[in-house]
Amino acid sequence: SGDASATPKSHDGPVEGLRALKMVQRSARKARTQALNQLHALVLTAPEELRAKLRGRRNRDLITTCASFRVRAEDDSLNSIVRLSMRELAQRILLLEEQNRTVRDRMHRITTELAPDLVAKTGVGPDTATTLLITAGDNPDRLGHEKSFAALVGASPIPVNSGQTQGRVRLNRGGDRDANSALWRIAIVRLATDPETRDYLAKRQSDWGPTKQTTDY
Repeated sequence: SGDASATPKSHDGPVEGLRALKMVQRSARKARTQALNQLHALVLTAPEELRAKLRGRRNRDLITTCASFRVRAEDDSLNSIVRLSMRELAQRILLLEEQNRTVRDRMHRITTELAPDLVAKTGVGPDTATTLLITAGDNPDRLGHEKSFAALVGASPIPVNSGQTQGRVRLNRGGDRDANSALWRIAIVRLATDPETRDYLAKRQSDWGPTKQTTDY
């Protein structure tokens, strides 16, 4: 109707390329998990001779062993067919892993060129940087203020004032949940590896006090 005032993403730059790469990465990871689960299921139901050979192997050892199986084209016995199925699944997993590495390397190169300050921060890797850049878009200036970005990623506090209480807030459950998850992963890594972040958390917890820590969130 022409009443909207928000500026949409432009979808015309390197961030749009990152979005395409992220799509491939997600589908590759999902397909790898599915194929690995199917491989384990085949091990459980395989003929005893084959099952005994593969039982208890770790994922990497299982994948490389099954990927190297040799099967005669004219042999249609149960053992041969199961070995063939395992080989195809294992080789599919290896292909998906190679695709994931290719995509990750390209994402790292693009994010480093596009947002070097972001990637240089402790706890920020190619995956999290890509997710945050996709949320911002190729024209992040459309957001206008950091508060707009905080609301966009679900990191802005939501007031829950009432007639009897003032100044209380709750967590924001809206916004881009992928970006919110990326922020969470960054925070967890920084809390584990960055003394400055741990000092900041300790200070905030001290400011909150025991009552606020249990009632505001």
